[in-house]
Amino acid sequence: MEMDFQKALLEVGKTLSTDEVEALSFLCTDILSRKPVSLDCASNLFSLLMKEDRLSAGNPQLLVELLLTIQRPVILQNIKLSFQSSSPSTLISPYRKLLYRLSQQITEEELGEMKFLLTDIPRRRLDQKSTLGVFLEMEHMDLINESSLEYLESIFKSVCPALNEEIRLYRKEIGHPVSQPLTSQNPKPFYRNDFREDKSPQLPPQPSINPSKSPNGEMASLDTVNPEKNNPESQENDEVLFDYPMTGNRGICLIVDNFDFSKSRQNLNNREGTMVDRDALKEVFEWLGYDVYIYLDRNAAQIKDLFAYIGQRDHSRYDSLVCCILSHGMEGGVYGVDGNFVEIKLLIECINGEKCPSLIEKPKMLFIQACQGCKQQYPVKPDGIEDETTQVSADAKVVDLRSPVIADLLVGMSTVPDHVSFRDKFSGTWYIQSLCKNLIKYVPRRVDLVSILTKVNFDVSSMTDYSRLKKQMPQPAFSLRKRVVFPVPEKPPPKIGASTKDNP
Repeated sequence: MEMDFQKALLEVGKTLSTDEVEALSFLCTDILSRKPVSLDCASNLFSLLMKEDRLSAGNPQLLVELLLTIQRPVILQNIKLSFQSSSPSTLISPYRKLLYRLSQQITEEELGEMKFLLTDIPRRRLDQKSTLGVFLEMEHMDLINESSLEYLESIFKSVCPALNEEIRLYRKEIGHPVSQPLTSQNPKPFYRNDFREDKSPQLPPQPSINPSKSPNGEMASLDTVNPEKNNPESQENDEVLFDYPMTGNRGICLIVDNFDFSKSRQNLNNREGTMVDRDALKEVFEWLGYDVYIYLDRNAAQIKDLFAYIGQRDHSRYDSLVCCILSHGMEGGVYGVDGNFVEIKLLIECINGEKCPSLIEKPKMLFIQACQGCKQQYPVKPDGIEDETTQVSADAKVVDLRSPVIADLLVGMSTVPDHVSFRDKFSGTWYIQSLCKNLIKYVPRRVDLVSILTKVNFDVSSMTDYSRLKKQMPQPAFSLRKRVVFPVPEKPPPKIGASTKDNP
């Protein structure tokens, strides 16, 4: 049996990358009495663990916990080990797991900035070090430990503020009080982080049910107002009480993408660049676990029919609903490719609690890329007329939705009322590209959707074209009663292209 177990360990070692072996060694730092001779070979680590009676054929639980922590459960299935999967995972300290999770969310650029700010550690000791190696150096210098993370928080505040939310949740989990800002009494210095394309007029079939396998940059995660915040008994469960449940199938993501306006009764050009938005939305929402349905070049009646059909479906096994409309627009509605328009309020009525009871108390998210009017902050040509002097065009006009009409609804508008929004002919729209990029960046950090959209507001408001004359300000409106926090996907995030030209 022991021989079979060692063979299994050998197979595990062959499957692991060098980075993963380093991660396992890091997670075992508090368990082993000495460090493995080499981090390049998993067998060195496993030999030490067995020598110190931390791992054996009769007690493989540490291996199980290690592989689950680095999100490699498939290896356990392959080696077919017999273990108690329900056993409490307490062999690796929550502190060590926290640092590992943080390391997985820090980019190469952010790691470089961290090293630059760590003036308490000699530069030569940080060169060529991974994030986990940097954390170990910080521990060796007594800059961080299980009960003192203020130094790390001060670094994150300048480099990647979102990760401080992870530390806050860690303190809450282990029952430690939230740390206080560094003061003169605390001498540590403050340092500066194959979509389904349906071209037919038929409506989508019932999607197959695929059970899910499973906060924020420059802003803080939005906490919903909690009337029981001062009640100690409620504090323990506030994360559960005030997040929408996301435990089943995410649900349907409907994308209506209107490109070809050649037969429109209105003077509207084709929406060059919209394919980039469509592909980005498809990849991001599939990554988030949604069943994505894409409909191209729909006229007004077909758009109405799609939303009516969605409202008639049974969403009882789904967590939410996402609908995206990419089109030209006018005040009060969006254009179909025939030049007729649909009032947004009519589409919302299709998915409200009266028309679709199975979506009651579930978040319904509607993202609209189109203008809300003809007004301009700087000179532009509105109503979808292309400006030949630039590759940035307006998608004129869509409905003013200052106040949501139903509960649990979020409407992400690409621009504020009465103003145009812009589309890059090669890189897609400013709004959709920023939305997708920020979802990719902040969902793994467990940032809620409203906070992500606040970051989208910041990013898009900073954009312009080469002439520096075009500006845009998105506007989310919502009647959400809880936070929308997407579960962190197991798959790596998709890579999408640059959105447009930002301010220099």
